[in-house]
Amino acid sequence: MKYNVKIGIIGGSGLDNPDLFKDATEQKVITPYGEPSDLLLSGKLNGIDCVLLARHGRNHSISPTNVNYRANIWALKHLGCTHIIASSATGSLKEEIKPGDLVILDSFIDLTKKRELTMFNKDDKVIHIPVEPAFCSTTRNIIIETAQSLGIHVHQTGTAVVIEGPRFSTKAESNLYRSWNADLVNMTLAPEVVLAKEAGLLYATIAMATDYDCWREATEKVNVANVVKVFQENVKKITKLFIEVVPKIAEKNWDVEIDELNNLIQESVQSK
Repeated sequence: MKYNVKIGIIGGSGLDNPDLFKDATEQKVITPYGEPSDLLLSGKLNGIDCVLLARHGRNHSISPTNVNYRANIWALKHLGCTHIIASSATGSLKEEIKPGDLVILDSFIDLTKKRELTMFNKDDKVIHIPVEPAFCSTTRNIIIETAQSLGIHVHQTGTAVVIEGPRFSTKAESNLYRSWNADLVNMTLAPEVVLAKEAGLLYATIAMATDYDCWREATEKVNVANVVKVFQENVKKITKLFIEVVPKIAEKNWDVEIDELNNLIQESVQSK
């Protein structure tokens, strides 16, 4: 095996709990893109080397627009991560995806407006990286299989519309996304997923539906209090899945997948 697996965990709302880690040490990482969202916590989760980063900061003080996604990804790569598994709170755009349900995303639609979208706007380089498949298929399958073994129901595919935020959608916007057959609405997936691919990191997201956004007449419209309430009620489920999936990922030889991604990056870089 050429690559030693180390898993970066980007915690969304509620999962960024340092008590999950054993032998944990905090590390401040300075990146070419500025400071990450918080100190990075290195340690062992279920016996596997992992690095935990709170996407919004541990006090949830950073809005989706202001998250330094490039610094976060660079820092995880710098600390030796080969993978990222991320969690994220999302709004459901479909009746069958109920609040509390988990979705293993396989695609996204990026409607963000104010974010740095690539790691390659310095050093006279441009990258035109193919994003499809947006997420690491092998990592996704391991997550799905682990969830099934734990008796945790997950939706095995899902497309998320990524909006700028921090506001929630209007009803007209929510119904527009539904007309596109999208499954979820989210504020943080992009550019995080793209930057991870540019950095050569195998990336997957476990999304939790916390609400029905604002399209569904029969339910209360989305608000922060309900989002937090639903996430906290279901965080044990998603945490259990993270704890169990980490050793499943680590036991596999990832040489082929990592080499293929690195080759893709090299082929996609164009000098100015």
